Formats: sequence, C-alpha cells, structure tokens
Amino acid sequence: MAPLKVSPSLAARVGEAPCATALPVTPLTALDAVDLALCNHPQTREVWASARAQAALVGVARAGWLPSLDASASATRFQVDDGASYNRRAAALTLSWLLVDFGRRSANVENAQQLLAAAGATQDAMVQSLFLAALQAYYSAQAAQAAVISATEAERSARESYQAADARYGVGVATPADRLQAQTALSQATLNRIRAEGEARNGLGALANALGFAAQQSIVLAELPAELPATSGELAFQKEIDALIAEAQARRPDLRAAEAQLKAAEASVDIARSQGRPSVSLAAGPSWQNTAGVVAQGGSVGLTLNVPIFTGFDTTYRVRSAAALADVRAAQRDRIRNQIALDVWRAYQSLTTATQSLKTTADLVASAEQSARVALGRYKAGVGTVLDLLTAQSALASARLQRIQAQLDWNVYRATLAQAMGALDYTLLQAAAEGRP
Repeated sequence: MAPLKVSPSLAARVGEAPCATALPVTPLTALDAVDLALCNHPQTREVWASARAQAALVGVARAGWLPSLDASASATRFQVDDGASYNRRAAALTLSWLLVDFGRRSANVENAQQLLAAAGATQDAMVQSLFLAALQAYYSAQAAQAAVISATEAERSARESYQAADARYGVGVATPADRLQAQTALSQATLNRIRAEGEARNGLGALANALGFAAQQSIVLAELPAELPATSGELAFQKEIDALIAEAQARRPDLRAAEAQLKAAEASVDIARSQGRPSVSLAAGPSWQNTAGVVAQGGSVGLTLNVPIFTGFDTTYRVRSAAALADVRAAQRDRIRNQIALDVWRAYQSLTTATQSLKTTADLVASAEQSARVALGRYKAGVGTVLDLLTAQSALASARLQRIQAQLDWNVYRATLAQAMGALDYTLLQAAAEGRP
C-alpha cells in the first residue's frame, strides 16, 4: 500500500523545517502564525489521524485478495470404564482462499480507496480553514495595533490643538469656549486611545488562542506595511468570474471529498449486490494425529461453492439503502458545487471593493493630513476657528482608521478568495512578503 502523502499545499512549507511549536524570537509574521496554528491546533491532528486510519482500511480491503493460513492443535485425554486411559494429540494447517466472489473484493477496495481520497481532501479543506482562521486572527491583531498608533497620533494632535488654544486664551485672543472645546477633544482622543489599546490586547489574546497558546501569552507582531501589493500591481485573481468559478470547482478540496464520497457510495451499492451472488473458495492443508501411540498423517483439498438462495430479502434492502445513500452523496456534491460558485462570487466582489477602498483611503489620508496641517496653521495665525481645527483633526483620525480597516479587509478578503478558490497556501504569503500581488 502506498504511504499517505501530505497535500502539496501543506508540504510546500511544512517540509522545509520541523513543525513549529514555540514563538519565534523575532516579531511574529503571518507565515509564523500559520505555521504555529497548523502545528498546534487539535483539528490538524484529528484529520491527519483520520486519514491514517482510512489508509489502514485500504490495506484491510486489499487483504481480501490474499489467502489465509490457520494452524490448530489439540490434546485430549480419554478415560475408559476399565480404568485404562490414553491420549490423543492432533494438529493441522489450513489454507483458505476465496477464488471467485463476483466483484465483492473489488468493490471493497474501491470503496476504501475512495474514502481515503475523501479523507485526504477533507484534510486539505481543514488545513485551508485553519490557515484562513489563523490569518484572520493575525491580521485583526495587526490592525488593532495599528489603530493604537493612529489613536496615539490623534491624541498628540489633539494635545497640540489644546496647547495652541490655551496659549491663545492666555494672551486674550481666544475665548474660554475655544479652550474648553479643545480640552474636550483631547479628552475624547485620550479615551479613544485607551479603548484602542484594550482592543489590541484582546486581539493579541485571540491570536494566541488561535495559535494554540494561552491568551496571556506575550506576542510581538511584525509591523503592518504602509503599502500592500494590491496598490502597486494588478490583482492576482483578476480574471473573468466564470473562469474563477470553474477553476475553484476543479481545485476545491471539499468538492473533491464530496466526489470521492459519491464514488465510495456507488462502490457500496456493488458491495451490497455482491452479497447475493455465489462465491467459490479453496481450502487445503495437511493434518497430523497421534492416538495412543498410533500416528496418522493426511491432508485435504477442496473447493466450496456457496450460493445464497434466500436471505429474507436482506440483499434487496441493502442494495436499496446503499443506492439511496449514493443519491444523498450526489445531492451533497451538487450543493457544494453551487456553494463554491457563491463563495467565489462573494469573495471576488469583496476583494474588488477592498482593493478600490485601499486606493481611495490612501488619497483620503493624504488630503486629511494636508487639511489638518492647514487648519492648525490658520488657527495659530489667528485666521481660523477652533471648530475648523477640531473638525479637520477628527476627519484625519477617521481617515486613518478607514485606511487601517481597508488594509485589514484587503488582507482578509485576499486570503478568503484564495480559500474559496482552493488555492490558499504558503505561496500567497510568500508573494505578499516579497511585495508581489
């Protein structure tokens, strides 16, 4: 029996180094997060063990083609009425071989092999699901930390505005209302920063949990890049949606698993039918017997034809049950195929929107920064109002948060589309690390 192989998408990186079990000494990257999640998550071990168990069952099914050899031995002491006694010892070897079964063993092997294929595809699907979950947790934690930086910058700007208002109030060129408004804006910015820090800590706890560690585990993340590949190149999945759906239906591991489950169910129908067919078996072997010192040796060989005549309609109902299960598997396959089309459509549209949002938020932040600088300069020069200044700073803080959210959305939807396509693997992250779309 051929050994069970790791899926190519997983082997692309897992084969490079031993399984990761501890946090790296350098800041955690998305690649590190995925490694840790796949190595530490119980579901990874569960699907791998299930695949190994099904691989062993293929060997069980193939064993039906081979003969079996049994040995037996006995020792008996006899006591007769006159008080005499004697011993009898016997031994035998029996070779049994099923020669003809009209397709039962072939159907058993086909069933086991298709279930093994389904287990392998299910393993791939689970790996991609854990892959995506780890990325979502990582990008969310990374975005939460970026939001802290943005909130800190907004607090710094609010403090600068308050100091300007306080200075103008001190020399009698600003009203108390200006100073109070600036002080209120500073307090609000401080509160926003405190809340952002709390969200960042929660994000790190959720990430630690997704990686298989305790929530209080200290994690240092790599910095969120200022620019993402989508802003400097074409979208990696920029194809016609029909072609994307067709490619996804050819690659998705859950659809491959459903196809294999259907073929296994069809093989089960053949197994049920073969139970009502004749079978021919061979039995042969030597025997030896010693009775009260008299030794006898011999052997036997024979063919046995077994013809089921009536089994109380057992075979009929087994065939009906197996055929109905095959219909269930066919319906499940069709449902998954339709779901794949919806998954790809949604992920594609979401990524398209996120890509456009990235470009727009970059312009939004640039214009908001310029507006805030102008408003601060005008206020310090005495030609602008504090309301104009605070409005510009609030717009800048909002623009920065929208930029962070757009980066998070782009990362997540990019991975989601790859998962919907059945193509979520380490090459996606390696391309991002190298600045490629």
